[in-house]
Amino acid sequence: MHHFNYVGGVLHVEDMPVPEIAEQVGTPFYCYSTATLTRHFTVFSGAFDGMDTVVCYSVKANSNIAVLRTLASLGSGADIVSGGELARAMKAGIPASKIVFSGVGKTEDEMRAALAAGVLQFNVESEPELELLNQVAVDMVLEAPVALRINPDVDAKTHEKIATGKSENKFGLPWTQARDIYARAAALPGIRIEGVDVHIGSQLTDLQPLEDAFVRVAELVSLLREDGHNITRVDLGGGLGIPYHPEDPEPPHPDAYADVVRRTVGDLGCQIVFEPGRMIAGNAGIMVTRVVYVKETGERTFAILDGAMNDLARPSLYGSYHHIQPVKEDAGDDMQLVDFVGPVCETGDTFATSRESGPLQAGDLVAIMSAGAYGAVMASSYNTRPLTPEVLVKDDQFAVVRRRPDYEEILAQESIPNWVD
Repeated sequence: MHHFNYVGGVLHVEDMPVPEIAEQVGTPFYCYSTATLTRHFTVFSGAFDGMDTVVCYSVKANSNIAVLRTLASLGSGADIVSGGELARAMKAGIPASKIVFSGVGKTEDEMRAALAAGVLQFNVESEPELELLNQVAVDMVLEAPVALRINPDVDAKTHEKIATGKSENKFGLPWTQARDIYARAAALPGIRIEGVDVHIGSQLTDLQPLEDAFVRVAELVSLLREDGHNITRVDLGGGLGIPYHPEDPEPPHPDAYADVVRRTVGDLGCQIVFEPGRMIAGNAGIMVTRVVYVKETGERTFAILDGAMNDLARPSLYGSYHHIQPVKEDAGDDMQLVDFVGPVCETGDTFATSRESGPLQAGDLVAIMSAGAYGAVMASSYNTRPLTPEVLVKDDQFAVVRRRPDYEEILAQESIPNWVD
């Protein structure tokens, strides 16, 4: 469920008309709904009532500090994958005791910052990382709380670029070697073993792969306890998908997911960590962009937008579908097939091809839906295009929570060395 609806034929975010935001902010821009973020978080977290859980929102999905603060006010923790995300989460008011540090390439400096902050847990992904973390912790006269990320060799049945739980993926440690690696970890003076971590991929619409992975986690926890390890926490990652296409079947409800969790790991007596990202933020955001030209070639109709692949990379990067709808509601007449493209000099700068649309003209606003996750966070300034601003709406008011930089700000980041005439 989201809070983007037509009122009087005009698209609104909650009670705020989109054209009013566009007039003040300019286009393109991202727009997030506080009510949608709140609903998604509370529905997810509420599915686990009665269980000892920590919901650590996956910051990489949407790292805007205002979004993080909104979720922090609801009790959310954070799943981070960099030192920068640690800084963001803490600036947003998320306590370090609710932050888990994931990622395959943590640096020494990042480890030091996270240890100094007192994060809940490091999700360790390799033996070299384990050894470095031990060295850093010993140097700081600390113990690092650790869960080893186990790769269960389960096919998540998702896009190959966001699958993370198969043996050929770069993530985690082979589950067949887990007991040996835990034994080595237990002998390291700077490491305190807390739990087991697993995450098999993103945009999952089938619960069976998750159940298969969680069964392996439960089996491993029992074996590790037999080996003498005090396993008190399991981190089940994230991955629940969202509907991108209006005709997509509804993905699994958090209640159904919670049933899987209860019957697989619910009797382990462990605290359970979750890392939802897309399912919280995905349908809580849109990208609003304006038609610059409508170009007819005889064979195709192109709506050339002022938003581009640098603003929203998912369609060019993954071939991903995003529903596109006019800000002024179509009457349903004179529908035609339109290619929605951006201004960047790349054929890949395409949001949709042969998409049914009502008549369009220069100046019309369109909304690219389900853009709240992996949208603004993946944006770049390719072609020296300023980063897209972000707007947060609550009821009938909005705030710019990341402004659009001007060219002077962009160019000020660069310098000419003194040997260049």
